[in-house]
Amino acid sequence: MTLHQTNLTTAELRAIDAAHHLHPFTDTKGLNAEGARVIVKSKGVHLWDSEGNTIIDGMSGLWNVNVGYGREEIIDAVARQMRELPYYNTFFKTTHLPAIELARLLAEVTPPGFNRVFFTGSGSESNDTIIRMVRHYWAALDKPEKKIIVARHNGYHGSTMGGASLGGMKPMHAQGGLPIPGIVHIAQPYWYGEGGDQSPEAFGLWAARELERTLDEIGADKVAAFIGEPVQGAGGVVIPPATYWPEIQRICRERDILLISDEVICGFGRTGAWFGCQHFGYEPDIMAMAKGISSGYLPIGGVMVSDKVAEVIANAGDFNHGYTYSGHPAACAAAIANIRILLDEKIVDRVRDDIGPYMQKQWLALADHPMVGEARMVGLVGALELTPNKATRAAWPAEIGTVGTITRDISFRNGLVMRATRDVMIIAPPLVISHEEVDDLVRITRKTLDEAWAEAKHRGYV
Repeated sequence: MTLHQTNLTTAELRAIDAAHHLHPFTDTKGLNAEGARVIVKSKGVHLWDSEGNTIIDGMSGLWNVNVGYGREEIIDAVARQMRELPYYNTFFKTTHLPAIELARLLAEVTPPGFNRVFFTGSGSESNDTIIRMVRHYWAALDKPEKKIIVARHNGYHGSTMGGASLGGMKPMHAQGGLPIPGIVHIAQPYWYGEGGDQSPEAFGLWAARELERTLDEIGADKVAAFIGEPVQGAGGVVIPPATYWPEIQRICRERDILLISDEVICGFGRTGAWFGCQHFGYEPDIMAMAKGISSGYLPIGGVMVSDKVAEVIANAGDFNHGYTYSGHPAACAAAIANIRILLDEKIVDRVRDDIGPYMQKQWLALADHPMVGEARMVGLVGALELTPNKATRAAWPAEIGTVGTITRDISFRNGLVMRATRDVMIIAPPLVISHEEVDDLVRITRKTLDEAWAEAKHRGYV
């Protein structure tokens, strides 16, 4: 008998979970003492928990359920594929129809010059693949000394040894002896937190030129690539100033290093363009992707490789790299159906022209709240900087993340999933959210801010 066939209480389900399940990015002792939330059902932009509460999923699962929950087109496509060919690998001179079709479809929706994909199972795997791929690329061009990859402090590129090394998050580096050799980090384009008295435009140029200064220091002849997220998602929805990405591209082109865009969060419509690099106006050589490629219905990722890089890789003999589930047939079927929905329903255009501007107007208006130092949003991904003093952008007189956690927990009790990163509240709802659902989301957010502000005052933080 499965748990679906029982009438266990929430307390009983939590006890089983605590006894057997180690959660990601979690203080296990603290979670088990509190008890995990048990989500049992979903539809559209909503979740239901084991207590019967209805919750707006303001984070699209984990930034990935772009077309919303309960899409029968995806479910049916996966079921058909499972009956026909539930699994086969793409090793040993072998392919199959879903991998062929998805590869062709990705070439259609990605920017010009991208015609080949290396399939993975996740964003972490995509970025691990990129480390090996860019080093193999330069070795094939008789430049094996070009191995160093430059990334950014507070960036996120996954939690594998390679992905976490590319990411610039100190708590992750503190566990497991990271980063691995050959990874260097530079400043992030975080104007609100680190821009000081500079204008956003001047700060964007300064942050980009940190790459140039680093290349001067270590030698561009030793650097293989620069990697960055168009918008730093897990780092707190850090939206770079408009001056940042064009300057990064100039430096990469002039210094002959590959430009990698980590599109795991920003890809497949999140910013109002198919890919974040298109929104910000730069042309990468390689793109990492996952999450929105299947809207999370099955795990799949990929590395989209420009013709410039692909031709070298294709003519360099064996690329000794791959995964059991590279191009999994059922996962490919889910991704194909998902991309067809994005195309047929013109969802990316809707984010750019309709629901994105509609939500941005309401979200940015939250900046008038006494607790909000800055409200920012691009497409359907946004953040609120929480502060006790708007004028000075002051930090809270408590351990970092305390007020963010308070606000997150209040939000969930009020029926909205918002995520807290440090003391920044972040949001990324499904791209199919309606105007009425945006109204509800913003109303709950304001109510949550009011209650969190009162709690902060009660604790003496204001």
